[in-house]
Amino acid sequence: MVALDGTKVKANASLAANRTLKSLETEVSSMLTEAEAADAAEDEKYGESRGDELPADLRDPSDRMCRLCACQERLLREAEEQRAGQQAKIDARAAEEAKSGKKKRGRKPKSPNDVVTKEAKANVTDPDSRIMKSRKGYLQGYNAQAVVTADQIILAADVTHEANDVQQLAPMIAQTLALMEKVTRDQVKLGVGLFDAGYWSEENAATETADCEYLIATTKDWKQRKALREAPPPLGPVPEDLNARDRMEWKLLSERGRELYRLRGQTVEPVFGQMKENQGADAFMMRGTAETKGEWNLHCAAHNIKKLHSESVRCGRKGGKWLLN
Repeated sequence: MVALDGTKVKANASLAANRTLKSLETEVSSMLTEAEAADAAEDEKYGESRGDELPADLRDPSDRMCRLCACQERLLREAEEQRAGQQAKIDARAAEEAKSGKKKRGRKPKSPNDVVTKEAKANVTDPDSRIMKSRKGYLQGYNAQAVVTADQIILAADVTHEANDVQQLAPMIAQTLALMEKVTRDQVKLGVGLFDAGYWSEENAATETADCEYLIATTKDWKQRKALREAPPPLGPVPEDLNARDRMEWKLLSERGRELYRLRGQTVEPVFGQMKENQGADAFMMRGTAETKGEWNLHCAAHNIKKLHSESVRCGRKGGKWLLN
């Protein structure tokens, strides 16, 4: 049994460092104008001998100007992706109408330019980070993922700038299997995967296999707990005529599903709490996706070593054999 969850971790950047595309263009233009003026002044003062040198604030590839350009490029790229996605929807609707010979009911889709978020922002301190909502409010950060066993050992970890968890299920399970097979040098099977409502989608539910059953909450945890308290366990086998959502809810309400899903809160959530409280994993020191992934993996490795050490000490005191060797 494994449980997957994500937690928001603060980036090494401030919420106040976010800029819109318009403000980025203004600041970039201002810096370039200032750089040209400084270059002209140096040419006049020092002559041609210094004419091939960049101004001091443009020499370092990690300086503010480069980060401003990275933010500008990201916002432009995301705007183009929004336009392309909306145009694809419009084209699909037109093709469907042409095939049926009838116009579809409902509101006409917006034009590609109208779906672009005008106030989209990027962070000039850490362009890879995003504004994310946590239980304590909004923060500038990343979404850190972990797959954890019942013994609170982390099998796989990753960091993404996507605030939503739904796209992380398949990649994290694939990473778990790949890492376990690399360690054991044999084919590995997972019995049951436990996931909260952030991972629910019909596409995710359809990826479960005979070797790994998925139990994914279809509603928020407090609603799920309420349903488990109030609704009686269903009897008999799973009805064949249920859709994907109803089938998952049936499994969760069954006696076996109840017993298994209760374990989710006892596995992955305490791991995040331990790492944040004891290891300072509530905020990244590094900046950038690749760098924060390395830092998160280091925290996860440290957590595993501490768990294994505690288990060895516990077994040693009891005079028993270390079961995790």
